[in-house]
Amino acid sequence: MKLNKAKLLVTLTIVTTMIYLLWRSFFTLPLGHGKIAMLLGSVLLLSEIFGMFEQMIHFKNMTVLSYPKKPDVTGMDYPTVDVFIATYNEPVELLFKTVNACTSMEYPEKEKVQIYLCDDGNRKEVRRLAKKFEVNYLSRKDHSGAKAGNLNHALAHSKGELIVTFDADMIPMSSFLLECVPYFMEDLKKANELEQRYGKEKRRNRSGKIGFIQTPQSFYNLDLFQYNLYSENNIPNEQDYFYRDIQLAKNRTNSVIYGGSNTVISREALEEAGGFVTNVITEDFATGLLIQSKGYQCYAIDKVLASGLSPEDMESLIKQRRRWARGCIQTGRKWNILKREGLSKAQKVSYMVSIAYWYSSIKRFIYVMAPILYSVFGITVMVANPMAMFMIWLPMYLINSKTIKYLSGNIRTLQWTNIYETIMFPLLIKDVCLEMIGMSQTKFAVTRKGNAKEDKAYQLKMAIPHIILTVFTVMGTIRTMYVIFYTGNVGISFLLFWLIMNLYHLTMALFFMIGRKSFRKYERFEIEADCEIFAEHETIHAKTRDISEGGFSIVLDYPHFIDPNKEMKIVLKSHPYKTVLYGKVIQVMRQEEHWKYAFQIAKIGESEYKKLLHILHDRVPPLTRQVRDSIGFYDNIKSNVLKRTVMHMSPYNRKLPRVMFEQEVKDENRENLTMLSFDYWYTSIAVDRKQKIQQRRVLWLANEVELILEFDRKLPYGEKLVDGTKEILLYRIINHMEVLENPRTIQILMELDKTYRASQNNFKSKVYIETEPEFDELAII
Repeated sequence: MKLNKAKLLVTLTIVTTMIYLLWRSFFTLPLGHGKIAMLLGSVLLLSEIFGMFEQMIHFKNMTVLSYPKKPDVTGMDYPTVDVFIATYNEPVELLFKTVNACTSMEYPEKEKVQIYLCDDGNRKEVRRLAKKFEVNYLSRKDHSGAKAGNLNHALAHSKGELIVTFDADMIPMSSFLLECVPYFMEDLKKANELEQRYGKEKRRNRSGKIGFIQTPQSFYNLDLFQYNLYSENNIPNEQDYFYRDIQLAKNRTNSVIYGGSNTVISREALEEAGGFVTNVITEDFATGLLIQSKGYQCYAIDKVLASGLSPEDMESLIKQRRRWARGCIQTGRKWNILKREGLSKAQKVSYMVSIAYWYSSIKRFIYVMAPILYSVFGITVMVANPMAMFMIWLPMYLINSKTIKYLSGNIRTLQWTNIYETIMFPLLIKDVCLEMIGMSQTKFAVTRKGNAKEDKAYQLKMAIPHIILTVFTVMGTIRTMYVIFYTGNVGISFLLFWLIMNLYHLTMALFFMIGRKSFRKYERFEIEADCEIFAEHETIHAKTRDISEGGFSIVLDYPHFIDPNKEMKIVLKSHPYKTVLYGKVIQVMRQEEHWKYAFQIAKIGESEYKKLLHILHDRVPPLTRQVRDSIGFYDNIKSNVLKRTVMHMSPYNRKLPRVMFEQEVKDENRENLTMLSFDYWYTSIAVDRKQKIQQRRVLWLANEVELILEFDRKLPYGEKLVDGTKEILLYRIINHMEVLENPRTIQILMELDKTYRASQNNFKSKVYIETEPEFDELAII
């Protein structure tokens, strides 16, 4: 059923697109409007033809995704494996995580796995790291060939039958080898038997030989598109579409792209292809192509088995995408894909479509400029009446939108494709044009991972083209609206639609370029792990809500007292890992019926830190996997405006659970008081302004738990909570340990809290608690 629907949608897309292109070619060119208009109109038409044919081929390939089945290798001998971790200038702290995970990968015979830390930076601290983990350290004096040269150096100093390549930031799961290596084992067995019987030539010419297995490049941090656009809960990582869909579609034509990391490669295939390709800035793309041209079958699998860092700052992202764009175009030109021996027609088409993708920056520029040319400068680039547009263009647009969403499994939509392209095209168009005419970049630019930097001046500089295009689009929109409303010319309604859509995409691009300040030092993972907290007076058993390298949070049903001034032993368990650390409470927040406690890790030994890393990374990153359907154009704009302006809040620094209630009590002098809050160390009470302040008081919580109090200070927000005849006094609880040890304390607090919350749904103190942390006089700093 799903296959039939996919084929139907693709067929409808192809039919409606062909009808549209025929109509555009014969009925919409600006004949009689001058040479400039005709030239620019032809450029627009050609860009549409180019883009739509590329898209039709892409959709046709996406109709059926191919999932290679992992072979059953029971009873077979596992091959030897060399793991290459390529590094140049990445922080040692980042490498520590990758090496730690690599040394923990499961394998039937661990001695068959050799790990090589390939350091092209020749750093003493990296050498010490290799020694600490007892892995091989490789460096070289000659740094020719950049990353490819580094990997070739490792290839020459190792002997494993299979090669695993990881970037410095990519952290494999413990199951990585067990999931990937079986794809090669039947082929390796067959190859060895052929060589023993008939010699190396027969081995080389065998059928069905496996070249490499590419696993998804997943990321455990938000990418800049998710983060800068406040869309972390609305869209997946921008690269998910490529690794989870496009790559699987390429299995059918044996044109899977080698991504450079998270890959297992046959040494034999590498050697036959001449090693990792040098003298090109995307060595992975070129190497994979040459391996396939030698007759090797290569597969992409959809199972996430390693995760790393997506670029964390604008400069790193732009540098990465420019290298990808130039490198792919460069590879296509240098190795002349259309004439490349060993590649089938389907492989050549697939690779050409992959290269053509990078020309979308030129196409997007034309799409943005076309309505500006007419509405601002009066240059006609297209002639069409509204009815024809409604009957021909609109069905194609709607079906196209439905098709991309359905085929991608809602990982990508037309709306977000347009946003991504609008963000990137001004940043890439110069590089694409230069590479297209043969002005190549030869220096390999390493994408910075870790040590992200915020550079507002750089962001503003990169946003200048977006700003200029936005100004022109606004001008065009205003002029077009004027024409429609004051002359009655509704014939340009589709021009107005085009301008408004471009304005939306440019607005989102500007939000992206403005950026978003990052406050978090460590990435936080939503992980539910068992947690034991050995507090001063009790052992608390809980489940974590999230964990990071710097701390974690738990949710409790009761307002437990945990001394924020003391470090306590804490055990975290997530099968099969357990780590012991020492932490302190840094924040306590009320969350509906529960209490969230945030802990900061104060001390953790290295061996326990390694286990913590396993808890964090030996799993698929728990980030958004699909586009959220309920979020549309208006929601994206509204969310970005609100979260950049009115929704900024002061830090919430409460470190003890405060229970709010209203209880009429009498002190030891029979004086009438109203207790308002309690947090084990302090209580606030409302008293008549005419009453003399008592330095010491004794009163009873629910007439059961004795509280011995000492006056601390007046609180300045009495008018916010009670009428003007009262004032709020803060008292320190002197006998808080006795109160804490009383078994009735928590029960009474929960009863008071439940009664209070039931009767105060709209009480202004609720607003006060959640939105005015700057008045939080009970916070223990």
